[in-house]
Amino acid sequence: MSLPSKLVSEQFLRANAYNPDWVVASASGGANALWLADWLTSVLDLKPGMRVLDLGCGRAVSSIFLAREFGVNVWATDLWFSPAENAQRIQDAGFSDKIYPIHADARQLPFATEFFDAIVSIDAFPYFGTDDHYLNYLTRFVKPQGVIAIACAGFVAEIEGEVPVHLKELLDAEPAMWSMHSPAWWRRHWERTGVVDVDRAESMPEGWRRWLEWHRTIAPDNQLEIDSVEADHGRHLGYYRVVARRRPDARLHDAIVSIPADYVPKPLLRDA
Repeated sequence: MSLPSKLVSEQFLRANAYNPDWVVASASGGANALWLADWLTSVLDLKPGMRVLDLGCGRAVSSIFLAREFGVNVWATDLWFSPAENAQRIQDAGFSDKIYPIHADARQLPFATEFFDAIVSIDAFPYFGTDDHYLNYLTRFVKPQGVIAIACAGFVAEIEGEVPVHLKELLDAEPAMWSMHSPAWWRRHWERTGVVDVDRAESMPEGWRRWLEWHRTIAPDNQLEIDSVEADHGRHLGYYRVVARRRPDARLHDAIVSIPADYVPKPLLRDA
């Protein structure tokens, strides 16, 4: 199949409009950011003028998609990828007036509290969001009833007990994959905080096939991952999304960033 044919799907009608050469050249991870953004936003109520944080935006593909398709203003935030490169990509796409490239650590965000109407994260959240304290920290940046939504490649069902033979080599080679938890895991992880209500936590139908299609396009030499996903056949691996809203009564604890100095000298030993 030609490159354009590979990146066309009846499942992602908005994404089909984008030039496949641009999509491949802008790839920043193991999942198709446009497909995930298309699928995730199909269940979000985004309106022109909204302020959206695109957290872990990579090369800003998802940020451009959000601005173009919904007219929202996007803060394209990433730690690893160059904001200067993203600024050029954003300018070439014609959205310099709506997308702002930011270089920041997800755990040290430079934004005001309740600044955003929505926070989205495409194939990035497991790299920083599994910490038990993180959701409490992140939620302060979205307005009450504002959306926090993620879409990722990862586990659609947790592995309990022995690792299946067909996944052992992959997980040994890429231990970071253990952080790519299932939608059920994220639902439990988020709901127990009491700061959000989870509206959706679900896997994409045939998401493992989309994983394969994308990898065969951008990383055909990564035979280990391709063979593992193919052998798994959707039992454990695939695409998923989780959508939550900040509860209006959420009690958010201030993040501790320093402890005041109050040293008072005392004798070290009892008989001093």
